[in-house]
Parts: sequence; structure tokens; C-alpha cells
Amino acid sequence: MEIDDKIIYLICFFEELFMKYGMDATLAIYLNLLINLVILSMVVIAVNYLVQNFVIEGFKIFTNRTKSTFDDFLIQSNFPKYVGRIPPLYIVYKLIPLIFAEFPLALKIYDKLFTFYVIILVIWIFRSFLRTTRNYLKTREEFNDKPLESFSQIIMIFIWVIGLMFVFAELTGESVGSFLISLGAASAVILLIFKDTILGLVASIQVSVNDIVRIGDWITFEKFGADGTVTEINLATVRVQNWDNTYTTIPTYSLIADSFQNWRGMQESPGRRIRRSIYIKQNSVKFLNYDEIDQLKKISLISPYLENRQTEIDKFNKNNNVDKTLLINGRNQTNLGIFRKYADAYLHEHSAIHKEMYIIVRHQAPTEHGIPLEILCFSRDKRWENFEYISADIFDHLIASIPYFGLQLFEAPSGDDIRNYLSQKTNN
Repeated sequence: MEIDDKIIYLICFFEELFMKYGMDATLAIYLNLLINLVILSMVVIAVNYLVQNFVIEGFKIFTNRTKSTFDDFLIQSNFPKYVGRIPPLYIVYKLIPLIFAEFPLALKIYDKLFTFYVIILVIWIFRSFLRTTRNYLKTREEFNDKPLESFSQIIMIFIWVIGLMFVFAELTGESVGSFLISLGAASAVILLIFKDTILGLVASIQVSVNDIVRIGDWITFEKFGADGTVTEINLATVRVQNWDNTYTTIPTYSLIADSFQNWRGMQESPGRRIRRSIYIKQNSVKFLNYDEIDQLKKISLISPYLENRQTEIDKFNKNNNVDKTLLINGRNQTNLGIFRKYADAYLHEHSAIHKEMYIIVRHQAPTEHGIPLEILCFSRDKRWENFEYISADIFDHLIASIPYFGLQLFEAPSGDDIRNYLSQKTNN
């Protein structure tokens, strides 16, 4: 007797036994069905118990002895648990059609339910493996700045779509191709319902492919009040931890639809830019005579420059017979020009300034607030707090140096200034 014949004999054993003792055939069939289902349930429970307690526990022992952490993440995501459901499911797949052989309607319902469960189980297994891969890659340094959450969500969406297509095909009796044709016909409605999800999907792909934002990037997004480090990128949102330790959530689509500032270039460059202006009163700018220049030669940073520059200017004026009884004639040095040279020399001597990057001290167009003297250079230390200390140190020194050159800073008059002026005018 073949194996299948033996199984059929065992399944029909109680039915034949009951009928042998004179039981009604219909009742014998139903009692036989009930007994077979109870036995099958016990077998499935027993097999499931063995798989869960021996196979899975054995897998855990194996993973504890391996150096790789990938298998540890497999256990955390319940991958062995889901795979362990396959053996009892196989037993059900083999025996249920034989048990329900005399119940075609019930067998048809069983086929549908079994197919649905298999589809869901396959999706769970894929999801578990995907989570394992994502969590494992997060431990690898080369993937620290990659939007792994977004990648995994995109893949899961495709897996669920494929699974739902098979469920639809099973429910309707149509092929997957027919489902895709129906999906195309309803695409307008689907686009309307899932607009945000689709936009997020497209944005996630563009953000990842074009490397617009990485985890760990410092971004500034004024529209959403975000100014801090990107901590998470997923399908729908980007999470930013601001410098005050608050969190801002930005729709992923906004990263490609709106303008924002990513400071990654600064972080990857050798230095961080310092760019700030000092406003000089225009009426404090003047030509310098010899006595004033001699006084400024005591400043060690610009003493060599003044010596060489004044020699060059005197030679030019002498060769061209310039009348120097009037200071404006010929070539001259101004206090603003010398201060500009002093600021440049100071930056070149400053130990915190990167000498191989731009160091520029320049005039900008005069404004109602005076003459902007812009300082542009790069700090070696890019850390925010140290950068601010360096910037403050530079401008503390330059602002304090201005009076030595006979210059004045512009400052809008305050209420006290106006009251003092009116008081002096009244007294006079």
C-alpha cells in the first residue's frame, strides 16, 4: 500500500468504524471529520512546538557562537519564527484536501484561506528579512549617513503591492495581469487617494539617488523652522533635531519642492567660513601725514608694510614733482587703507584661521550706516561653539583696534544720545 493510500485509509478509518457498528452514514462522516480535525490540530501544535523549541532555539545557540551580528538581527526580527511556520503549514497543505474530500464547498473556502495565509506569511518573511538587513547595515559605518529607513519602506511598499495583487487575483479568480489592467483604469482615483504617499515615494527616491540629504547632515529649513541635524529619513517625513534639542518634522517631498540649506559642504571642507562686516564712519576716513604714519609704524604687524609702502609712495611723488604742501596731491596712505592691511595681516597671523583658503578684507559700497569693511576667512575648527569663539575673538580685537587708526565705528544714536544732544544745545 502506497503512502497516500495509507493516509486515506487512516482518514476514513473512523467513518468506516462507525458505519460498521450501524451509525448513520451522514453522522459518521461528520464525526470522522471532527475527529480528523482534532487529530490534525494536535499534530500541527506538536510540530509547531518542536520547531519553535528545538529548531529555533538551536538557531539561537548557533548565532551566539558566530562572529557576525547579522544572524542576531534575524532573531530580533522574528525571522526564524516565521520560517518555522512552514513545516506545520506543509502538513496542513497535504492533509486538509484529503480530510475535506467529501466537502467540496468547505474545501474551496479552505483553498482561499490557505492561499491568503501563505501570501501574508511570505510578506512577513520578506519584511523580517528586510528589517534584519536594515538594522545590520545601520551598524556599518559606511551606511551611517544613508536613508536606510526610506529604502526599506519603499521596498516594503512594492512587496505589499505584489501581495495584494495576488490576493485580488485569488478573490476574483482573475489573473494578476487583469488586476494590473484594472489598476491602470483606476489610476486617477488611486493617484488622488494616495497622493501624499506617492509624492513621498518619489521624493525619497530622488533624495537618495541625488544624495540631497543624508542622516547626520546639518540643514537649515526656514519654512519649517528647522535648524539642526537630520536624525531620520523615511518615506513620508524627515526628522531634524534642532540645536535647542527640539525636533522638527519635515515632509520628505518638501526637500525637492522647496529651498533649504545643507551645511554638509562646509562640514566636509577644510574650514568653516567667517563672513562679517564692520561699519566705519565715512567722515573718520582721512589721508595720513608723516607723523601719523610714524606713529602707526609702532604696530609690529604692519611696520614692514608701512616702511616699504611709504618708500614707494615717496619715490613716486618725488619723481613726479608732486606738491606735497597740500596732502591730497600725489599718492598717499589713508587710515582706512592701513587698517584694512592690518586686519589682513592679523588674519594671516591668527592660528585658528585656515591659511590655504580665502582670506579677504574688502570694502563694500557705502550705505547709510557707513562703509562696510567685510572680513571673509575660514576657521580651521568647524565645531559650532569653537567657531563662534574664534569669530568673536577676531572681531573683539579688530573693533578694539579701530581707534588706533583714527577711525570710528558707525552706531545709530540711542535715546540717551539724542537727549544729551538736546540738553547741550539748550544749555548753549
